[in-house]
Amino acid sequence: MNTLWRPRVLGAWQVPATGPVILAVNHAHNIDGPMLMGTAPRPVHFLIKKEAFIGPLNPFLTGIGQLKVDRSTADRTAVTNALGVLENGGVLGIFPEGTRGGGDFSSIRAGLAYFAVRSGAPIVPVAVLGSERGGRLIPALPPLRSRFDIVFGEPFEPGDGSGRRTRKALDEATVRIQERLTAHLENAKRLSGR
Repeated sequence: MNTLWRPRVLGAWQVPATGPVILAVNHAHNIDGPMLMGTAPRPVHFLIKKEAFIGPLNPFLTGIGQLKVDRSTADRTAVTNALGVLENGGVLGIFPEGTRGGGDFSSIRAGLAYFAVRSGAPIVPVAVLGSERGGRLIPALPPLRSRFDIVFGEPFEPGDGSGRRTRKALDEATVRIQERLTAHLENAKRLSGR
């Protein structure tokens, strides 16, 4: 990442050095996941759509610990593998919006709340800024040598402290998560000057 672009990492010290943690990352471009993996202070395991695991990418993504997920169904294997990462004290990366979009956390899915409440792992909000526009040479990628800002926020626990995992508890946790992620994104823009 450092040879193709100019990433600037802010707040990486907020990622717990050990133990399970979930990185909740905004998602505006395909480069957001690789940019975070290349700059995070700990190895990150992402849930990635199964369609990406084709050809030579399959052994590569599997080899670096990425998790295949079938988004067309409730993929129990992917859920079990993701919980396994957290149970083993690893870092799980999640795009709470489920797919690329505006990257503004305006619509998040309940999966993030489920993993956090079920595992007890704290969530660290992450804003990847700078991937919003394509380059002239390769329109599918941001301009080479352009600046990226990867801003890590303060860890938080979205549960209400009761340990409940009911649908209502997860819905309430999702609302709290969305509020924290949206506030972090605004703060990240101020910090980075974007």
